[in-house]
Amino acid sequence: MPDTGLDRFTDLLDDTVCIVTAQAGGQRAGCLVGFAGQCSIRPPRFVVWLSRLNHTFRVAGAAESLAVHLVDRGGLPLAELFGGETGDRVDKFARVAWRPAADGTPLLDGARAWFVGRITARVDGGDHVGFLLDPVEQSPPGPAPPADLLTLHDVWHVRAGHPA
Repeated sequence: MPDTGLDRFTDLLDDTVCIVTAQAGGQRAGCLVGFAGQCSIRPPRFVVWLSRLNHTFRVAGAAESLAVHLVDRGGLPLAELFGGETGDRVDKFARVAWRPAADGTPLLDGARAWFVGRITARVDGGDHVGFLLDPVEQSPPGPAPPADLLTLHDVWHVRAGHPA
């Protein structure tokens, strides 16, 4: 792949990471996500990008909604689990405290804040697919300032359970 300079540009960014969870067909899944963000104010919309190679992508493909969780730096072990293991081999939810949202989507107890979004569209972005979410349920953020949220540089050392 030719060097377009984009890698040098994106290496300067330090975006907040999130953990996305899904459930469909009796399966639960979740992964650490570095590509996500608000994409509309009115109506409020958020997009998360999942790798096509990821177990969570396959479950999310059949899901009606996804949960997006923010984790503070004290939650690094949670990010390491959801980023460094694959649901193809490990039941990540057996290792953490969680509860179902109103629609059954898994909510992680260790998250600083979360929302559940109904999937309104899927967008082909190449090796990742964007899931456009319409927020339908959310927690209030905790007292920690936003500077305490996990970022890409905090999880740089995590070896992905699946290649991107």
